[in-house]
Amino acid sequence: MTPRRLAERMRTRQQVSDGFVRETFTLPRDAARAKAREILQRYPAGGYSTTVEFWQKLPDGRIEFTMRRLPTAD
Repeated sequence: MTPRRLAERMRTRQQVSDGFVRETFTLPRDAARAKAREILQRYPAGGYSTTVEFWQKLPDGRIEFTMRRLPTAD
């Protein structure tokens, strides 16, 4: 198993109980930008505390990022 796959498995197993909803995406740069904007429009930072919690550029050029928000309207 590659270190990357191991990290992915560990991240999906980890349950954070701080009340936030987290979604992780791996997309090409332009699609990642569009997805982050879409989420920020749908769940504005003022009402949901929405933010990009983590991001990294992968060796193949794609962007992996995690969006965090409060589940206020879920």
